[in-house]
Amino acid sequence: MVNTGDTAWILTSAALVLLMTPGLALFYGGMVRAKSVLNMMMMSFGAAALISVLWVLYGYSVAFGNDVGAGLLGNPGEFFGLKGLMEDLTTDAGGYPVMAFVGFQAVFAIITVALISGAIADRAKFGAWMVFSGVWATIVYFPIAHWVFDFTITADDGTVTHVGGWIANNLKAIDFAGGTAVHINAGAAGLALALVLGKRRGFGREAMRPHNLPLVMIGAGLLWFGWFGFNAGSALAANNTAAVVWVNTLVATGAAALGWLLTEKIRDGHSTSLGGASGVVAGLVAITPACSAVSPVGAIILGALAGVLCALAVGLKYRFGYDDSLDVVGVHLVGGLWGTIAIGFLADPDAPAGVESLFFGGSVDQLWRQVVGAVAVLVVSFVLTYVIGLAIEKTMGFRISEEDEVAGIDNVVHAESGYDFTSLSGGSGSALHQATTAKTVEGSH
Repeated sequence: MVNTGDTAWILTSAALVLLMTPGLALFYGGMVRAKSVLNMMMMSFGAAALISVLWVLYGYSVAFGNDVGAGLLGNPGEFFGLKGLMEDLTTDAGGYPVMAFVGFQAVFAIITVALISGAIADRAKFGAWMVFSGVWATIVYFPIAHWVFDFTITADDGTVTHVGGWIANNLKAIDFAGGTAVHINAGAAGLALALVLGKRRGFGREAMRPHNLPLVMIGAGLLWFGWFGFNAGSALAANNTAAVVWVNTLVATGAAALGWLLTEKIRDGHSTSLGGASGVVAGLVAITPACSAVSPVGAIILGALAGVLCALAVGLKYRFGYDDSLDVVGVHLVGGLWGTIAIGFLADPDAPAGVESLFFGGSVDQLWRQVVGAVAVLVVSFVLTYVIGLAIEKTMGFRISEEDEVAGIDNVVHAESGYDFTSLSGGSGSALHQATTAKTVEGSH
């Protein structure tokens, strides 16, 4: 029998997570220069369009089909086109329709792909990005989602009715809502692509400031709002776990924003709006895997340290010479690593996950599991992404030309501009032109 309350919460959470992708588009779009804003936003929207289709065709089956090989891959043909799932089926583990879970996991796949785009802002061909998105989701995200999110199901009589992925079931690392599958995965992929495409023209020499900080702040606000569906929705029920996760998500994010702003103040002498927005995202990233495993006080500690670590990590690209345009590595990879590994230190046995950590009466047992899971996803994602990106660069070309980069990717690739200034500076019919002409005529008399 369908539990309508849980089903409503899952569908609502799915809608909240879907909103995160337009929020990300605004967040990323405001951070680039004005000549790149449309392309940046289109990369998120393009990912949403493509991945939603691939998820229905075979993505869900690869991620949540019955395992066909050592916990690495679900059966691609088991639910191809979501066959057999439109009936009034409820999951074995809960009283919600399978299709509700399909929709909820679809938006996770979308946002993960979209996150990568920030690492290659200003210089990637849109067509190449779309090809990359489809190939990467197929080869990297769908299988890793199987590793992390697909749990083995055992019937009451002890019969195994479904076999899931190795990280969730064999390693038993905790990742409640996607610290490994989403953030470490996207962060490692962003680093690999940044290396394949190379640096932007003028990187390290020219100022590449965000062109619209209000857009950044709006985007961060939408991400924070949608993230309650991302994390609390992962409880897959309207219950105490969802409530604890909701509170932990709130407080860790606030602590991270404070940590980032304080770091800026000490290091640079001022706290910025960009820092505040980035701190919000850093906290959201870090609490994602740990939100069911820590107490609210633990969430504050985790979040505050995430803000400091990520604020310091964004400078690594200048030290090591890779051009991660919008700090996907510094925020998502570093934040995801910290949040995943911190479970081994800060997990409270009284939290819903019920895990003992090193600082709460446990041992290093959970810690090593967290480290292995995080490193495995990092390495696999980085290597496969580098190969995919290099293959696209060598065949169809991934990066636009230097001349096109200087001219502006919006005009060159999309034949559009994010801002129409002609009413101010162009055309004989503009108000500015008419006013200037009137003054000139008046002065000549």
